[in-house]
Amino acid sequence: MVELINKKRLGMELTRSELEEFFFGYLKGQVMDYQMSAMLMAICIYGLSDREVFDLVDIFIASGISLDLSSLEATVDKHSTGGVGDKTTLIIGPIVSSCGVKVPKMSGRGLGHTGGTIDKIESIPGFRTDLTIDEFIDQLEHIGFALMSQTEELTPLDKMIYSLRDVTGTVESIPLIAISIMSKKIALGASHILIDIKLGKGALIKTKEEALEISRLMVEIGKKYQKEVRTLITNMDNPLGDMIGNTLEVLEAMETLRGRPSPLMDLCVEISSEMVSMGKNISLADARKRVLQVIENGDAFQQFLWFVEAQGGRLEELTLSETTTDVYASKSGVVKAIDALMMGNLSVHLGAGRLKKEDKIDPLAGIVIHKNVGATVEKGDVLYTVYYSEPLKVELNDEAFTIE
Repeated sequence: MVELINKKRLGMELTRSELEEFFFGYLKGQVMDYQMSAMLMAICIYGLSDREVFDLVDIFIASGISLDLSSLEATVDKHSTGGVGDKTTLIIGPIVSSCGVKVPKMSGRGLGHTGGTIDKIESIPGFRTDLTIDEFIDQLEHIGFALMSQTEELTPLDKMIYSLRDVTGTVESIPLIAISIMSKKIALGASHILIDIKLGKGALIKTKEEALEISRLMVEIGKKYQKEVRTLITNMDNPLGDMIGNTLEVLEAMETLRGRPSPLMDLCVEISSEMVSMGKNISLADARKRVLQVIENGDAFQQFLWFVEAQGGRLEELTLSETTTDVYASKSGVVKAIDALMMGNLSVHLGAGRLKKEDKIDPLAGIVIHKNVGATVEKGDVLYTVYYSEPLKVELNDEAFTIE
């Protein structure tokens, strides 16, 4: 194993059999966490060839079972590469399934400063994400949208490595992101896949070149498995929406489904339209009309309520922390930008994310932004409010806000 780590550390290409030996060895407990951490860091620094990427996608998929959703006709899966305040899955799932397209979704937990959909939805008391395969497929048939966490059966190798990447500084590797996402998407069995590639300060992907490269990789992986893959590259310099944190983001998702206009709503309409276009094989314009209709007539919000109820969630028990602190503007002007990375890191320190692999998420912790980009502020206005349960260990200020 040390020889294989050294080979990759020197920037050399690993053969299919070498990758299988190392990664299946980790799955079986023959490769230790510290050895896999070293391999992941070497990959993060030196990258992987396309052949290595394709081989690792195969290996990740082969570590578990794959679902056959062909009986459900058109199924469209969606994934975001991660960003601060990104709660789009909780919004687009009900919208797209209201339009008659099945949305199978297997999501992960938070990575670094980016929140995880499973952490968010589990802030609803009673909500189950540990669905069995049969429960998952049954809910897709009857409701059209089902959301589960990674199981021991589907890509278990990715589940192990996913949590390790979070605490070893290897989250932002383009090949590892592509392998993790696409192995899960393909194993889940959807016929169409939409990838929302987040680009900017608050995203895992920082440059346009990286975004284009991961887009290329994902489309090529999709072709290999006869899946239609579309990608969108969307901005993540500023937090997405007004709320960051698990319970808070569920509440904002509900507000959006009720029709509240916002840049978040605009993005969800764009993503949903692409997915309905793929699932129904219709034009984007026609898909957009259907998407807007189910939002306006309340079908999408009702679908969210059914989805939550089906998975055991009790929305009436959703609560927020009573411990809050306001942060004020130190000068007057217009908010030109909000540093999503700084706000994401702050939310982690409040308890909404993980600093260590074993950290527990505080579902009540988070941030509400009162003055978003474009807002006029006076000195002393409240810019944002933090919610927390444990004593604050960070200094609160307005440094994340560019006010001119």
